[in-house]
Amino acid sequence: MGETVLITGGAGFIGRHLARALLDKGDRVRVLDSFIDQVHHDRSARAELGPDVDVQEGDVRDGDAVARALKGVDKVVHLAAEVGVGQSMYAIDRYVSVNDLGTATLFQKLIDNPVRRVVVASSMSIYGEGLYRDRDGKLYEEVLRSGRNPDGSWDPLDPEGRPMEPAPTPESKRPTLASVYAISKYTQERLTLTLAPAYGMEGVALRLWNAYGPGQALSNPYTGVLAIFASRIHNGMPPVIFEDGQQRRDFVHVSDVARAFILALDHPRAAGGVYNVGSGEDRTVEEVATLLAESMGRRDLPPEIAGVARAGDIRHCIPDIDRICEDLGYEPLADFREGLAELAEWVARQQAVDRVAEARRELEARGLVV
Repeated sequence: MGETVLITGGAGFIGRHLARALLDKGDRVRVLDSFIDQVHHDRSARAELGPDVDVQEGDVRDGDAVARALKGVDKVVHLAAEVGVGQSMYAIDRYVSVNDLGTATLFQKLIDNPVRRVVVASSMSIYGEGLYRDRDGKLYEEVLRSGRNPDGSWDPLDPEGRPMEPAPTPESKRPTLASVYAISKYTQERLTLTLAPAYGMEGVALRLWNAYGPGQALSNPYTGVLAIFASRIHNGMPPVIFEDGQQRRDFVHVSDVARAFILALDHPRAAGGVYNVGSGEDRTVEEVATLLAESMGRRDLPPEIAGVARAGDIRHCIPDIDRICEDLGYEPLADFREGLAELAEWVARQQAVDRVAEARRELEARGLVV
């Protein structure tokens, strides 16, 4: 007989995929979600979860709603969060309230309704800039940028003024919190890893890289970058990339993310751990935008390079995933080009409102684009 798993924020992109994966392995799934308009403007998520999921509508900051959702639960996946680096820099009270007060409320109710394990979705954003290597092979953990270099380039420079290259970032790298979103995600992570063992539970934190796949919120201009690009291309507009497009990222398919959560929920060695979750392959953002346009049959829409930066953005961050592979047996299985083709096929059947220009105006009005 399976276990009962509560997924906070479970009607979102990752939550819906995880719910299906848990049902497939025989677990019972309950979802607590507030169904905010920015993410769920068409209210289709409830139907997508299907009749086998116990869906409870409520805010994670509402203690009564959380207490009801925890009744009879064995394990919790905490996904509920406001998501978006750029928006977090001006919607400060909203992000801190939902992400951090929401996590505090969850644990306040877990004191009286303890579960065996809580897995929280953390983020690559907590690292800030990733690990870097200079031309002599020396590694740098705490790299800060002040925007474009005097020669017009964007890559961080070593003390001698030479550009550095990104290196895979391990979990041991010290956080460099460069946005309100990053600060709030790190707080979620630390609350989980501090409070769970204090009350006889197990805590696990997964630091997620850029998840993609069918089911992303295409009309949310602060969601994952591939969904934002897909929405633009779907509406006949070129994807817009900040800086020069040569930022390097790891894009991990949502099916691999869901399997990572299941391992974090079930594997004995996961308790107390912090794990990077990525694909192990990195690409430039310009390359990804170009490949997505090709997958969507729109080679005539090459990316538009903005040549400006957003406050809170980082240059390069790619994951070292050795720990989760060795400890939990995680193995990323999705092929990136096949994943893009699957995403393109799904997007072709959707309606998407392009709100990217609106979001950029919000940032510019507050001086957050430089």
